Amino acid sequence: MGAQILVPISMFLMIFGIVYLIYSTRNRERLALIEKGVDASIFLKGHGKGVPVWKVLVLNLAFLLIGSGVGIFVALLITTYTSLVDSAVYPSIIFIMAGVGLLAGFSKAKDLDKE
Repeated sequence: MGAQILVPISMFLMIFGIVYLIYSTRNRERLALIEKGVDASIFLKGHGKGVPVWKVLVLNLAFLLIGSGVGIFVALLITTYTSLVDSAVYPSIIFIMAGVGLLAGFSKAKDLDKE
């Protein structure tokens, strides 16, 4: 009974601790730079440039789904025309092709950033 309430509380505390650590560290870094007399415009660097995040996510998701679909098709062909075990072929080929799809999506997103 006690563990059922402890798990959500500990998860909340862990997430809160991580977020607090990120923001407090960022604040301390910025204060240290301001004390040294660095121009505050460096905090805005990177905003408004590059490809929007949603385009990169959609591109990577599309390549992941294409890779998974091709993996299922290739696994079906392999199990149909060979005597390999289905339970070993399907997960391995699907994961391999999904990884290839993500790699292709990464390289395409990198090319999008150059434009």
